[in-house]
Amino acid sequence: MSFLRVDDLYKIFGPRPESVLERARAGQRRSDIQADTGHVVAVSGVTFAVEAGEFFVIMGLSGSGKSTIIRMINRLVEPTSGRISLDDVEITALDKPELRRLRQQRISMVFQHFALFPHRTVGENVAYGLAVQGVEEAERTRRTREALELVGLDGWADSYPDELSGGMKQRVGLARGLATEADVLLMDEPFSALDPLIRREMQDLLLRLQRELHRTIVFITHDLNEAMRLGDRIAMLKDGQIVQIGTGPEILRNPANEYVSSFVADVDRSRVLTAGEAMRRPRRTFSPTDSPQEVLDWLADQEFNGAYVLDEHGRILGVARDDRLAQGIARGDRDISDLLIDDYAGVTRDTPLAELAGYAALNSVPIAVVDDRGVLEGVVPRARLLAALSAKEVRVDA
Repeated sequence: MSFLRVDDLYKIFGPRPESVLERARAGQRRSDIQADTGHVVAVSGVTFAVEAGEFFVIMGLSGSGKSTIIRMINRLVEPTSGRISLDDVEITALDKPELRRLRQQRISMVFQHFALFPHRTVGENVAYGLAVQGVEEAERTRRTREALELVGLDGWADSYPDELSGGMKQRVGLARGLATEADVLLMDEPFSALDPLIRREMQDLLLRLQRELHRTIVFITHDLNEAMRLGDRIAMLKDGQIVQIGTGPEILRNPANEYVSSFVADVDRSRVLTAGEAMRRPRRTFSPTDSPQEVLDWLADQEFNGAYVLDEHGRILGVARDDRLAQGIARGDRDISDLLIDDYAGVTRDTPLAELAGYAALNSVPIAVVDDRGVLEGVVPRARLLAALSAKEVRVDA
């Protein structure tokens, strides 16, 4: 079972939303429904599931319904129809006291415009949710201090919001969300009011915190580059309906329709796609006991300049390059163990392709993709890298 589930969710604004629900379910255009009835179909038949610890992004233009969806998850906006559940709790079935406890203990929210209390200190703002929960003062102080340290505001607890920059205020909002240790963190365009440099810094901070804390996050944005950078998966929204759900690379490679294609056309693919998506298995690798003549003959047949040499565990020992092999043959070397050089670049699966471009022309072998033990997982040839960056399909044998 998924941790957070949204099933067939509808939100219709107007005096009698139930009266037009069937028209929305039948797939009538929301512009027609609004023209005929005056009702606005903000969200129509939305279904998705979020796993525990997943960073799930809902992305869409203004008016697409994304903020309405996130507010229905904690019922700041009441759904017209549908079901929302968190773990073993059906949120849409909770009465007011149960819903209040859910908001206090299991779901926290970070807003676009900070939502700080101006008359409270930074520390008091961060501790507010804990105070509502009834957490004792000593524990509130400890968790507030830890949350401020996490977001880089150690030492600012006694300051007031009007003494902070916009980026610092959003850090306070994030610290308040983290301090409650809620199961789910809802973030409604939290960085959209920030200038580009501060926004990038906040994205970096959030990615670092997520690597450390593994929170379940539902994040709203209208910026596809932001969505691609942050999200484990992205739900693309149009006119209140989800048109595609997938990872950033999946959406880039296989957009569901022309609407999605038009969005991804301007995305910086080099910062979304990674070495893991572009790599393939090496055509052949060698061991240090292989003969120079055998390796050189293979390189000549393949029209390659070098090949990887691995130990018995698959770790890279070095590269056997054609010129060094020829020297070894001339000397009468029986194996290639003394002919290896470090003429290669090694990266991990999650290295963005933007960081590979500088390596592509510098070495005689394709870029190596290695795991944390140094084991060779695959290679990224220059042609494969260029194809990935140019949005062309990459042949398996490229």
